[in-house]
Amino acid sequence: MGNAPELEKFGRTAFADGPRLLADIGATHARFALQMAPGVFRHVAVLKCEDFDGINPLLRSYLAQHADLNLQHAAFAVANPVNGDQVRMTNRAWAFSTEAVRRELGLSTLLVVNDFTALAMAIPVLTQDDLMQVGGGKPAANAVIGVLGPGTGLGVSGLIPTADGFVTLGSEGGHVNFAPGDEREFAILQHAWRAWQHVSNERLISGPGMELVHEALAARNGVAAPARISAEILACALDQDDALCIEVLEVFCGMLGAAAANLAVTLGAFGGIFIGGGIVPRLGEWFARSPFRTRFEAKGRFSHYLADIPTYVITTPNPAFHGVATILSEHLRGRSGANTLMDRIKQLRHELTPAEQRVATLVLEQPRLVLNEPIAEIARGAEVSQPTVIRFCRSLGFLGLADFKLKFASSLTGAIPVRHSQVRNSDSTHDLSAKVIDNTVSAILKFRDGLDVHTLDRAIELVSRARRVEFYAMGNARVVALDGQHKFFRFRIPTALYGDSHLFALAADLLGPGDVVIAISNSGRLPELLQAVDIARARGADVIAIGNSQSPLARAASVCLAVDHAEDSTLFLSMISRILQLLFIDIMAVGLSVDAHNGRDGTDPDVEKRRLLISHLDS
Repeated sequence: MGNAPELEKFGRTAFADGPRLLADIGATHARFALQMAPGVFRHVAVLKCEDFDGINPLLRSYLAQHADLNLQHAAFAVANPVNGDQVRMTNRAWAFSTEAVRRELGLSTLLVVNDFTALAMAIPVLTQDDLMQVGGGKPAANAVIGVLGPGTGLGVSGLIPTADGFVTLGSEGGHVNFAPGDEREFAILQHAWRAWQHVSNERLISGPGMELVHEALAARNGVAAPARISAEILACALDQDDALCIEVLEVFCGMLGAAAANLAVTLGAFGGIFIGGGIVPRLGEWFARSPFRTRFEAKGRFSHYLADIPTYVITTPNPAFHGVATILSEHLRGRSGANTLMDRIKQLRHELTPAEQRVATLVLEQPRLVLNEPIAEIARGAEVSQPTVIRFCRSLGFLGLADFKLKFASSLTGAIPVRHSQVRNSDSTHDLSAKVIDNTVSAILKFRDGLDVHTLDRAIELVSRARRVEFYAMGNARVVALDGQHKFFRFRIPTALYGDSHLFALAADLLGPGDVVIAISNSGRLPELLQAVDIARARGADVIAIGNSQSPLARAASVCLAVDHAEDSTLFLSMISRILQLLFIDIMAVGLSVDAHNGRDGTDPDVEKRRLLISHLDS
């Protein structure tokens, strides 16, 4: 109820599940916002990271101003590589567990991504008003885009075109070796070598790097200059015409131009090079007159190659918010609970851009045309561009048009009912049989359309690396656990099953790192099960929950494989839920089999795994 007054002003475009928490956490500053509706960011705040001793106090400080809001979903961009649950920041002594933060904040969803992955995801939604072009021509259509930006570090990323749109690069390109372009830069490199054996671009092309360049040039020029932080160097150069600070900025921009050129030729970035970060946007028009573009094109035989590539400065405030918002939205759309894909499109239509809404209208009014025609005809029918058709598909959580059509075809199959029919006391055996089968098929189709493959990948990975797997389940769920025990044991994984609530805690207390608990429960609220899960996590074991995604069990687990089918368990056994739980067991078993197979012949595991999972569900 606390969300209602804040959301009313945004009308139908407001998120039904409340505001979404967004953050861009760097080494120096952390920026926060609440996304109230698509493209609407409110309560933007900038906090200094040095004022906090970890990410949890930082988050609590911002959220203390919004205690009345019921936040369910969040996404953070962090200036750091993100690989798995544990995040350890490079330029600040902070480390945290994504899952632990999610549980502490009471969130249903928390995504953590690299800050320049988020910045790259923002580029497709930026307009000319958000950019300042510095040299070059027009960007090529459907071409690679490069992204970099100096701040406390040097972030690097890119957008790579595919047949279905763009994918982002998770890059740490700021740590490539620095290459001097002249004698002055070589002297700066020699100065840096006194402190570090390896000098990367980030050591010099960053805020701390600017301070090092100031120190090196003062020594080289024989100038008795006081040590200055980067903000003081900028102020002295731009406002006071300090000769040394102006030289520092000129060298800094030249080195950035060389780094941008290297990124452009490495990626073939004819879609342009986009510069963000906390330093360059503050330079304004001075940057356009700086040595940046001259140095960018100074590539010998490849100068003509680079002359055609446009370079842009991202001038809009907080561009990473757009990126993390897009990533979070795509994730949540992929988990939509609509009964069919048509229902999902109707449900999410108001969140789409006007152009994407025209594609949605065509899909809803002429579904067979969309299913059977190529992208050019779909774009013509909706009166949009072909990239808009691809963006529509990606906005719904699909990889592209081919992935969308695969799911859409199953949703339109006329021979398979996709509705739920209530069984009544007056039904004949024939009618109740048909309804039970139809309801089961409908639930499986809904299950397939809402399948979160990334969560499944993580669950399969945990089981494949497990020293030991233990199933905790009671009642109807015990049948599912028994099936899993038999299947996983065949992969020579030590496997046990506990169906007695009194033994859950005793068994969990014997676990340790590398062990995995698979807890199966329709309600996810059994106190003895929740106690055992907490004990297992405390001992270092991972927990995979199979059950309701909004339950306490789901929030306590490392991974939740969601079964959100509603059944009246007071009158009937949870039949369909049990079948969906068994499907998760089957899918994990197939995934383990694929992992074992690929360990022998080197086949691409992701491609082969997804092919087998899809074929398994289709069958």
